Amino acid sequence: MEQRSWLFVPMWGLVTWFVYAARRVECPEHGVVIEHVPWSAGKRPVTIAMMGFLSRWARRLLWVGRKRTQATLRRGLDALGSEVVGGLQYVCSDMWKPYLRVLAQRVGQALHILDRFHITMHLNQAVDQVRRAESTRLKGQPLAERLKKMRWKLLRKGSHVRGRAKLKLEGLLASRLATGRAWDLKEAFQHFWKYRSPIWAGGFLDYWTERAMRSRLEPMKKVARMLRAHEGLILNWFKARGEVCTGATEGLNNKIRVVTRRAYGFRTYKAMEIALYHKV
Repeated sequence: MEQRSWLFVPMWGLVTWFVYAARRVECPEHGVVIEHVPWSAGKRPVTIAMMGFLSRWARRLLWVGRKRTQATLRRGLDALGSEVVGGLQYVCSDMWKPYLRVLAQRVGQALHILDRFHITMHLNQAVDQVRRAESTRLKGQPLAERLKKMRWKLLRKGSHVRGRAKLKLEGLLASRLATGRAWDLKEAFQHFWKYRSPIWAGGFLDYWTERAMRSRLEPMKKVARMLRAHEGLILNWFKARGEVCTGATEGLNNKIRVVTRRAYGFRTYKAMEIALYHKV
């Protein structure tokens, strides 16, 4: 047959090819066929070894573990290996104390960043808690009408609210209801991410937490206390700006949630693990 080329795993950074002219052979069972070559599958232009290499190299989900515990995270770091863990420059997580403790012990050389989307989630949850409590308190009163069908509008960025929804939101803010004040605090915090200097960002964080503590809104005060307790890790986001994209982390989390939801429940954990490795 004519000579063919197959792309193989690079060696020492050099592109490597297999070059071979396969022979036609007469098989007692199948007749005249092209001989089998052990490094190829079908008419693919890459070797089987290269396909395996690319599938592992391109995989975004490197490890997944059962249960959200310190032991699970430690097993994950062990699975990555000391060489990989020791070479990590950045690590991103939420504010769960057991994880913060393990990461400080095992990956202390890396710059630890708190997930921006996780902080936004806490702010949204606080606004929703204020809304639900106020809806219960004002039940049957005229002001309660201002809170009806406002849940999802309050969870969106103000710049994304349009038309009648925007007018209703402006009316809620003018009413000085607790929900409007909570939403205003949440929106004000978005300015925090526009800073470039950790010093100026820290000054804004101090201002915002002080304002939240004076708001008399317990869910917002709880978020303020949480942000104060993790101020150093939050400000690391500005030190790593341009080097780390937390959007990729959130995208990975969303894909995991979608895969899990599509299955409508797995019979075994192993089945879910395999599905995640194939899809994420």
